[in-house]
Amino acid sequence: MNKFNLNSLIRENILNIDPYISARIEHNKEKNSIFLDANENSFGSPLSFLNSYNRYPDPLQKELKKKISELKNISSSQIFLGNGSDEIIDLVYRIFSRPKMDHAIIFPPTYGMYEVSGKIHGVDIRKIFLTEEDYQLNFYEIEKIINQYSKIIFICSPNNPTGNDIKREYIENIIKKFTGIVVLDEAYIDFSNQKSLSIEINKYPNLIIMQTLSKSWGLAGLRIGIAIASKDIIQWMNKVKYPYNISVLSQEMAIKALENKDLFFFHLKNILSEREYMREYLKKIPIIQKVYPSSANFLLAKINHSSKNLYQYLMKKKIVVRDRSKIILCNNCLRITVGTHEENEYLIDQIQKYSIQIKK
Repeated sequence: MNKFNLNSLIRENILNIDPYISARIEHNKEKNSIFLDANENSFGSPLSFLNSYNRYPDPLQKELKKKISELKNISSSQIFLGNGSDEIIDLVYRIFSRPKMDHAIIFPPTYGMYEVSGKIHGVDIRKIFLTEEDYQLNFYEIEKIINQYSKIIFICSPNNPTGNDIKREYIENIIKKFTGIVVLDEAYIDFSNQKSLSIEINKYPNLIIMQTLSKSWGLAGLRIGIAIASKDIIQWMNKVKYPYNISVLSQEMAIKALENKDLFFFHLKNILSEREYMREYLKKIPIIQKVYPSSANFLLAKINHSSKNLYQYLMKKKIVVRDRSKIILCNNCLRITVGTHEENEYLIDQIQKYSIQIKK
């Protein structure tokens, strides 16, 4: 195990910060209390017939964290909830990287917000491209680039936009050797046969695992991002976050969704089945050069023609996919999310028609 020192990684101004203490942290809600402490509207809101939305939400989302804790068999004290995973990425930069001094390491092609958020914070982004043949980590290049200013490494597995799992032994090797923070983005982990590293979180004090309720749970509109880490890291995230970052409505709806596991597993089974259906039929279309293996809820397809032209054709047919051809190692590639069976049938039919059309 590396010589990991959490405090040595935290910005000096963050170490010395006196966090804002909101009214609801100072005094938790108790039934039958008269709340005259938070300058809320005591007469209610136009939505009061639905619920008490005139009151601030629980800033630490205790009930929702309890549900997630039970689902994932992880202590609530090791869970942070953000306004989507993007808030978590932003917090990691704010806590652990010094602007114009430190750098973060990413592995393109990968999720774009790692770079965007870093640039917003004035943090240099060092890029090490995944291997071209199978989109895996390049250890030789990683070892060359790491120095005392390397504070954060972002790894996405299953990776977006390629869809593949990063090999578990590669991930663990980096976590063990790196003395900074490793952020493992597992947004698509429920679609993968590879188990989450969250069950081993206590082995790795420098690891932050990001998950989400946006993908497999179908709650993208609620914006619930999940960070799983040591209690010490979670405490710092709670100190730095905005006081009320998850709304009352989002917390309530997420709790209701997590109580409906049967429907979750039903939808997950259908997505996995449809992913294989799409992969099998897309491979048979002449214009499709390759459909990459996927452990996510999407497929990356390489076109042996212009992906841009196919993208525009599909748009005219009211089918919206993602043209990833401008991203490194994704030349002439489309990223296609798994839809319903009817949507997938229509997509395949239109690509087949386009393939026939350009041959004439």
